[in-house]
Amino acid sequence: MAKTFLLDTNVYLTEASSLISFGANNIAIPSIVLDEIDKHKHRQDTAGHNARHMNRLLDGLRSKGSLSVGVSLGRGKGKVFAAHYDPRYMPVGMDGGDSDNKIIATALKLKLEGHDITVYSRDINMRVKCDSFGITCFDYQPQKIIQSVDKLFDGMEEMLVDAETIDKFYESEDIFLVKEGNKLHPNQYVMLKDKNPSSKKSAMARFISYEKPVTKVRKYKNIWGFNARNKEQQYAMDLLFDKGVQIVSLTGPAGTGKTLLATACALEQVMNETTSQGGYDKLIITRPVQPMGRDIGFLPGSIHEKMMPWIAPIRDNLEHLFGDRAALDMQIDQGTIEIEAMTYIRGRSISNSILIVDEAQNLTAHELKTIITRVGHGTKLILTGDVQQIDNSYVDAVSNGLTHAVEKFKEFAIAGHVTLLKGERSTLATLASEIL
Repeated sequence: MAKTFLLDTNVYLTEASSLISFGANNIAIPSIVLDEIDKHKHRQDTAGHNARHMNRLLDGLRSKGSLSVGVSLGRGKGKVFAAHYDPRYMPVGMDGGDSDNKIIATALKLKLEGHDITVYSRDINMRVKCDSFGITCFDYQPQKIIQSVDKLFDGMEEMLVDAETIDKFYESEDIFLVKEGNKLHPNQYVMLKDKNPSSKKSAMARFISYEKPVTKVRKYKNIWGFNARNKEQQYAMDLLFDKGVQIVSLTGPAGTGKTLLATACALEQVMNETTSQGGYDKLIITRPVQPMGRDIGFLPGSIHEKMMPWIAPIRDNLEHLFGDRAALDMQIDQGTIEIEAMTYIRGRSISNSILIVDEAQNLTAHELKTIITRVGHGTKLILTGDVQQIDNSYVDAVSNGLTHAVEKFKEFAIAGHVTLLKGERSTLATLASEIL
């Protein structure tokens, strides 16, 4: 017998496709949920996109039948039908004007009518209230690319080899890796270590494929005053300067140098290399307009002025690298460095540029797809972020756009990923990221 699922408004705003994610079971949509979805349709963020998508989806279903009696969601799927709130089913002592309470009353009505009802909500208090009235309620988990953040691809691997192999590698002889244990991916970095436990002999190599020899990790020094301080930063710089790698993702805790490293390497290729040398015309930097805590509301001024509070961390890095605010402002005025509002990136075609998307963990997979599909010929895309520091309530560590990009692109030779591990900002910042 098919079950009946009732989804809270926040489920649809998190993932519009949730309507068709429950197999052959039926979906009840309370009229109050339809009202709440409509209130969000003018938003310019993910929630607004999902609200509009839901409205279009339901309008399309109307052509197949009436929502008042139920419309099939397709072959192998159940039906979706509208459920109306009846105040007679509102539990005693509950606020009759509260939307969540109306949804609970609707669920109780359906349960008394014989439906095997289950509620899905991302609101903890909603789940607690449902349980207190004997209604089964679960948290809705959006589409996960991995089961846990511990499983996220880190772009690195260790491999035990004999000392002779390491010596041959340093002598520039071709070294081919044999598939054993974990599968290696293109542009994954491998730390070759001597099998002898008493030996400290090792070598840093970059894996391309099992049919090609591993390559040495190129070392770059004094890049706008920046030098790699650990092996992970060396790996990252090796990828950032490789013209053949079109998308680079850098993840790691706060203070590991993700944004500074990406910005320094990007500036070097934009400012100090001509186009004929394989350089880029300009550097474009953007980040999600996602506040931490309460939003500060309306910001006056031009697009550039409105963006300034959001890109302050990036500007800090740029000023640190330039060492002169006036020189930075001149490059911005000349268009060599461009600070883009992500809201207006749709429709653009960005060619022969370096595009840095900072705080990419606050993007949904859909938003990141929109950005990546803006990349034109000769452009390199750099994604930076910490999947453990997410301010967007509609994504988490295993469902955000950055995590999707890392996992989806790891199989392709045009992409590379490195997880930075060691904090370099300050002793205090490193300690805070570990203990707080």
